[in-house]
Amino acid sequence: MPSVDLNADMGESFGPWKMGDDESLLKIITSANIACGFHAGDPDVMAQTMTLAAQNDVGIGAHPGFPDLQGFGRRNMKLPPDALRNLVRYQLGAAIGTAKAVGTHVRHLKLHGALANMCSADIIMARACYQGALDVDPDIIIMVLAVTKQEEAVRELGCKWVGEIFADRAYNDDGTLVDRSLPGAVIHDPELAGPRILNMVREGAIVTESGKRLETSIDTICLHGDGPTAVQIARSVRENLIAGGVEVTKFAR
Repeated sequence: MPSVDLNADMGESFGPWKMGDDESLLKIITSANIACGFHAGDPDVMAQTMTLAAQNDVGIGAHPGFPDLQGFGRRNMKLPPDALRNLVRYQLGAAIGTAKAVGTHVRHLKLHGALANMCSADIIMARACYQGALDVDPDIIIMVLAVTKQEEAVRELGCKWVGEIFADRAYNDDGTLVDRSLPGAVIHDPELAGPRILNMVREGAIVTESGKRLETSIDTICLHGDGPTAVQIARSVRENLIAGGVEVTKFAR
């Protein structure tokens, strides 16, 4: 039976301000990418989210981004490679320390927002970020946007990695995500998202907006947690995969 992991970004609330329904998503997904305080989240939220993830037997990942709370890490920043390495080292270190303190561990890392998008097109940036993570934990699993410069970087580094596709985002023909400002870039309809992802997993390929097929290994599927239909999309994707004969489980370490 084919299998796939379901991941979601979470731990993005800040103080009394709440973003997303993490508790509901943790009953659906198998891996959680938890904000490290730079683009979203705070120390209390990080600890609480990691504790909930562990209670639901969900794999824990660090989700570092640009230092941009107001822009939610979705605004581009130009940083030299050494600064990128330190940016990721710092946030992963905080995640590992917090996880240890609450009795669990960090098994993977996934970049957030603009940092991830820029790294999908710039191998020098991607290599710097991932080397920063490996400096902290040589056994960390890097979650990459499949068929982009992110994947090229981890292949060059020879580290552990898994390839990811997005359930709620449209794709360009080069495997990058359609810019959020463009119509149709974000998929909000659960009835569309579930069957679409099952089709991609069966074909072993990303299907772009133009209909182009980009063959790739699909190890994990991202389900964003901050949209109005996030939980419904997550449930639709999981139910369609299981009904289609695909096992939903954490990716192997």
